[in-house]
Amino acid sequence: MTTTKAPIQLPNFISVRELSELMGVSPINVIKELMNNGIMANINQEIDFDTAAIVAEEMGYEVISETQEAAEETVDVAEQPKWRQVLANEKEADLQPRPPVITMLGHVDHGKTSLLDVIREARVQEGEAGGITQHIGAYQAQKSGQLITFLDTPGHEAFTSMRARGAQATDIAILVVAADDGVMPQTKEAADHARAARVPIIVAMNKIDLPAANPNKVFQQLSEIGLIPDEWDGDTMIVPVSAKQKLGIDDLLEGILLVAEDIKPRANPNASATGTVLEARVERGRGIMATLLVQNGTLKHGDTLLIGEHYGRIKAMFDFLGKNVKAAGPSTPVSVAGLNGMPQAGDQFVVVKSEKDARKIVADIQEQNRAGVVSVGRKVSLEDFFNRLQEGESKTLNLIVKADVQGSLEPIVNSLKKINVNNEEVTIDILLANTGNITEFDVMLASASNAVILGFNVDADPIARNAANSERVQINTYSVIYKLFEDVEKSMRGMLAPVYTDRIIGRAEVREVFHIRSVGSIAGSYMRTGEARRNAKARLIRQSKLLFDGKVGSLKHHADSVREVRTGFEFGVNLDGWNDYLPGDIIEFYVTERVEQS
Repeated sequence: MTTTKAPIQLPNFISVRELSELMGVSPINVIKELMNNGIMANINQEIDFDTAAIVAEEMGYEVISETQEAAEETVDVAEQPKWRQVLANEKEADLQPRPPVITMLGHVDHGKTSLLDVIREARVQEGEAGGITQHIGAYQAQKSGQLITFLDTPGHEAFTSMRARGAQATDIAILVVAADDGVMPQTKEAADHARAARVPIIVAMNKIDLPAANPNKVFQQLSEIGLIPDEWDGDTMIVPVSAKQKLGIDDLLEGILLVAEDIKPRANPNASATGTVLEARVERGRGIMATLLVQNGTLKHGDTLLIGEHYGRIKAMFDFLGKNVKAAGPSTPVSVAGLNGMPQAGDQFVVVKSEKDARKIVADIQEQNRAGVVSVGRKVSLEDFFNRLQEGESKTLNLIVKADVQGSLEPIVNSLKKINVNNEEVTIDILLANTGNITEFDVMLASASNAVILGFNVDADPIARNAANSERVQINTYSVIYKLFEDVEKSMRGMLAPVYTDRIIGRAEVREVFHIRSVGSIAGSYMRTGEARRNAKARLIRQSKLLFDGKVGSLKHHADSVREVRTGFEFGVNLDGWNDYLPGDIIEFYVTERVEQS
């Protein structure tokens, strides 16, 4: 075998001639290689991707599938939050490092707020008299001269609800676990939500100073929910801390910077500013104040913001210490005044040229709303996966599984995993598997992750039903277990890339050739069997050799253009891209049909 050359991209089907040109070799060599593999083909014959890939690899080329690469690119973009899609359009040379953005998640009593307070007191603008003067839902701390942005959210429900709105402002999630309590149901929930957001997780094992602290038990419980400690050769960093004794804070900040080195958060500070609304409130004397996280570009005093149907010129801008600032770069939280309405947490903001432009955009949105043509973000159902696939979306079926008891949950999950293993093209990702009724948290996770909720012998509480209606999340409940598997399998078959086959619909014999100026040659033919169709494809065969395979250019009976010609009739046909007809040639007409997969 020759030395591997530069990679080449191959489509699903390619002719021998095109393959030879792509590799820069003689068609004769390609035909010889095909013959060595037991395949007889002429220079114009099309071969499928697998066959072409074997030939190309035998001749020293690395092969990439065009459709696979395109699908992967589409999935990457489709799964990104809106601001990251904006960032993907930036030039590589314009991107610069930015501070990582951190959110703390975990069980309600495990010390998230205490830990945030300690970091805030110890590291926020060290040496600054007075410390925090204004709480705006986010702040920045320093470690080794590097900034870290912390989002002060109430928990994973807020974190997930922001993701459900396309925001995902977080780069790294800190999962706070108490060393004495260990992993609690809310801890597992928070970990599931962070994993679904595809952000790195660092575990802060708090209350390490307590006599009842049991790190080994915590390690074991974390391993059971898929967070294997790095001390056990896993990939989850676990940092022992004590908010009360102020222990391990430097180690936690150091760990954040280490993870940030791996993910390399970047942005273009010179672009037009865009980012996420963290919160909004009304303040006496200032009116509507919105806390924004700048995620790309630089936000400036005097810029005009557009946030959904709200807009306004920035009249005042404050940092997390309450100081007036004139500009805010990527990963910087600021509070701004000047909006004409109250945006929601998770809304995306952009900068527009003027309030006049903003008013026009808002008027267009409102007009579309009145006309009822504004499309709401489409969620997922088991029935619409094939349509999503056709649109280039992911081949992963995200599921949340709830069952009445553990004895039912385990066989359901195990059977779904077996379905996954037996299907190479479409994968199942079980984001959450738990016992109990379907809750609002489950719905918010499904909304943020484009997942379907499957329930066995459980129901959804009224709050969850209302949330599912507003978030357009599908909840499927079952009392017969095989029906659950049947629905999932049907959905996955619908997601499979369709298989097509050629069906011959008719054969004609060329009896006379007519040469017409400005048109070219027309094959005067007799329809021996079946029918010819104007929208079909055709193959021209001469002495058992395939000379042409392509589209029908025209179809005529006498002087009239026709859509089809049936058995026993004479007609004229022109094949698109072929002009060399001889009496005795056979023309096969065929259509390509999708084959239903079992």
